[in-house]
Amino acid sequence: MTTQTTTVRLAAGDTEVTVEPEQGCRIASLRVAGTELLLPGEGHGAFVMVPFCGRTDRGRFRSGAETYRLPRNEPPHAIHGFARDGRWRTVRADGRTAAFTWRLGEPWPWPGTVTQLVELAEDGSSLTLTLGVETASDSFPAQAGWHPWWRRNLGRGGSDVRVEFHPAWQEERGPDHLPTGRRIPPRPGPWDDCFGMPDGVDVTLTWPDELELSITSRAEWLVVYDEQEAAVCVEPQTGPPNGLNTHPRFVTPLEPLEISTTWAWRGLGAGDARGAG
Repeated sequence: MTTQTTTVRLAAGDTEVTVEPEQGCRIASLRVAGTELLLPGEGHGAFVMVPFCGRTDRGRFRSGAETYRLPRNEPPHAIHGFARDGRWRTVRADGRTAAFTWRLGEPWPWPGTVTQLVELAEDGSSLTLTLGVETASDSFPAQAGWHPWWRRNLGRGGSDVRVEFHPAWQEERGPDHLPTGRRIPPRPGPWDDCFGMPDGVDVTLTWPDELELSITSRAEWLVVYDEQEAAVCVEPQTGPPNGLNTHPRFVTPLEPLEISTTWAWRGLGAGDARGAG
């Protein structure tokens, strides 16, 4: 049965998830036992990045013999794709899981369909997101991923979040905020940087004595952005920034682009978020 609604709310155990399909199908809220984990507000929460992730150099990329130009929504570059600005359609919502679709087209040069599945575990201890990108006709390069804004502090008197991960390399970032193409040993933050994790993304966020959250994905690329005071962003994605030019992954009629990520959490000690009101 097809469902049309402006907001979709999912719940299981002591977890509540709010999805706003008409606001780019973003995860607007993730509350565990009453504690909000995502930074709220327009442009925050956790938004979808499709059909490209991060910055595309001056909004231009080549495919075959053609050069394509995209709107430069963060001059001088294009950034984060267009799905986050789209009005998605709710296909199904059953209380714990939901499915959404969005038509890919102008200003993107090719037509296609993007699907997002949002699945809350039966016990409310994890959330799995899955994106699929399909072409309606010709093959095209694309990227997909998520940009979640995790609250740096949960606002309950505890310490700020710690971010732990072990990448194989870091993409050197040039003065234009694009990878230079050189891989370097991982450096300490603060970051607005891309990392390679060929065995899959595996990141742990820890709010000491409150909550531990793991972010996993079979995707091999990760961007971490922690230069803002209120939040940190941990972004699994199918390619690096400017990847339409440097690491194109083609969506074909026989092979869609797919990516999944799972966020799983557990409370820590007396400050356990599952006991918060």
